[in-house]
Amino acid sequence: MTFIKAIGAAVAAALLTTAAFAESPTLRAAVLKFGTVNWELNTIKHHGLDAANGFALEVQGMAGGSAAKVAFQGGEADVIVSDWLWVARQRAAGKDYVFIPYSKAVGGVVVGQESTAQSIADLKDGKIGIAGGPLDKSWLILQAYAQQEYGMDLKASTEQVFGAPPLIFKSALTGEVGAAINFWHFMAKMEASGMRKLVDVETAATALGLDPDTPLLGYVVKGELLRDKPELVNGLAAASRGAKEMLASDDAEWDRLREKMNAKSDAEFEALKAGFRAGIPAPGPVDEAAATRMLELMVQLGGEELLGTATTLPAGTFLQSGS
Repeated sequence: MTFIKAIGAAVAAALLTTAAFAESPTLRAAVLKFGTVNWELNTIKHHGLDAANGFALEVQGMAGGSAAKVAFQGGEADVIVSDWLWVARQRAAGKDYVFIPYSKAVGGVVVGQESTAQSIADLKDGKIGIAGGPLDKSWLILQAYAQQEYGMDLKASTEQVFGAPPLIFKSALTGEVGAAINFWHFMAKMEASGMRKLVDVETAATALGLDPDTPLLGYVVKGELLRDKPELVNGLAAASRGAKEMLASDDAEWDRLREKMNAKSDAEFEALKAGFRAGIPAPGPVDEAAATRMLELMVQLGGEELLGTATTLPAGTFLQSGS
């Protein structure tokens, strides 16, 4: 009889646990299938940081950023990863989207081992591979930097080749382009492969009077979700911070993630780990004055094509403490 009671109690406990899990609201994140954000999301899931913060995280791997945005805007996903300038543009157009800081990591310009270039001015008459398109934020900042520091029209004095990050990575390694501007994780791989950093976007941004600690990438949610379920949005922010704290200090976490990182060598693995850690934004609210300076520069450089009708920082762009 005691055995039967024990079994019954165990079954009851299991049912209660299942019921509690089922009651937790699901947060659907649509992210690039092989993006670096998956390292953080995996850490959240592996350690149950979602459940500890009152939600169940469901990760949907997407083929590209555009597909993720379509899923988000169409109600098929609750959260995506994008830059806050896109969020500002959407808010200026009347869409109530909110940005939760994720990373301040940015890329830069790299050249081959044999290159004699010592500054961005030495790229004149050469070919530059650029990840993304003509309105890539790093490319715009580097153009402004070249103009300010060297009086150089970087766009007019070089030939540009635009493409997806892996294509630019390959083109740079094979020497098809003399220099490459790529996202931080591809830049880390390129440096680990023996290429040399000429200048990073952080240095260029600082020279332009911008704050390199302003996080560019983040999770994007709808204002409706923040209004109706603030505990869910704040739970995501708390889970993200908890995962960052683990990844910032625990090398064992990175050893666990290594297979998912597609690192081809120990040097590449260490570079990716260091790059991610360097990109972790400080806790606390985003400096909106610093963000405003960045947005106003982007308006000058990219205009309406980049930012639509946004000319200054729309109120409510960032999830701030206590939102």
